[in-house]
Amino acid sequence: MPVKNLINTIHDTMWDLMANDERVVVLGEDVGQRGGVFLATKGFLDKFGEERVIDTPLAECSIVGHGIGMALGGLLPICEIQFADFIHPAFNQIVQEAARLRYRSNGDFGCPIVIRAPYGAGVHGGLYHSQSVEALFAHVPGLKIVLPSTPYDAKGLLRAALYDPDPVLYFEHKKCYRGVTGEVPDEDYEVPIGTAAVKREGDVLTVIAYGLMLHHCMDAADRLAAEESINVEVIDPRSVAPMDWECLLGSVAKTSKAMIVIEDNRTLGVGAEISARIGEELFYDLDAPVVRIGGPDIPATPYCKVLEDFFLPTPGQIYDAMLELARY
Repeated sequence: MPVKNLINTIHDTMWDLMANDERVVVLGEDVGQRGGVFLATKGFLDKFGEERVIDTPLAECSIVGHGIGMALGGLLPICEIQFADFIHPAFNQIVQEAARLRYRSNGDFGCPIVIRAPYGAGVHGGLYHSQSVEALFAHVPGLKIVLPSTPYDAKGLLRAALYDPDPVLYFEHKKCYRGVTGEVPDEDYEVPIGTAAVKREGDVLTVIAYGLMLHHCMDAADRLAAEESINVEVIDPRSVAPMDWECLLGSVAKTSKAMIVIEDNRTLGVGAEISARIGEELFYDLDAPVVRIGGPDIPATPYCKVLEDFFLPTPGQIYDAMLELARY
């Protein structure tokens, strides 16, 4: 089975999808001749032509707006936003139009559009190239939000997103692009949106994380097992809208302790929602308060490496929090 990194998996998956389905088009800034800022569409223009690989002006509202029109016209557009930080000009198109087409048409038609965007810090990107934006959109009914953390999940979730009848935001952590590798089957498969994965089994406490934080949690959990013989269960939700509550709550009910690790600002984020749901439904099962780890509530990730390191939760901090919760 081939071993690939995350960005090559996304490239190859989109390539296969376009080769097998003429309805698939990609559009965005520099997706043509340049092949995308991270080369996710390298070679696509020569293979599929300018009618299916469309370089757009620097106007995210226009990219998504045209994508919505294409979707309503029978195509399967994949819109690339160069960095998730740039998605805000398209907020109105995504929230007011794409998310509500199913509702406003009384279920008669949806909007099968995929919007890809790299997110997250750790690459020294600074103010406008490091944001996590999933919570902003996860609040909106009508949108599906997926965040693959491994190459295997990236392929399966991208296929599922493309053939979903409603809009899907597909966020890719840029620190994982070339830093995370894994086996990816050649054959076609889908990872259903809304299904979490138990990445590491354990019985002492449950840790929930995605993106770069998932890999930090896995490192911390392995160290805890080796040094303290404490087995932590690590769960990757893979999509935060919809959330696989059955998997998450089932694990916490088993271990009686829960910790959520996110990279985004800690307040009012995905971690807060998960924590609230655990408190509501598992109050009598808990042996300790739910622990939340996240970035500090500052406006953006700093450019300075020292300050960026301060912003991001580290495997060491996560290890210490796991140990403290396990001993509670």
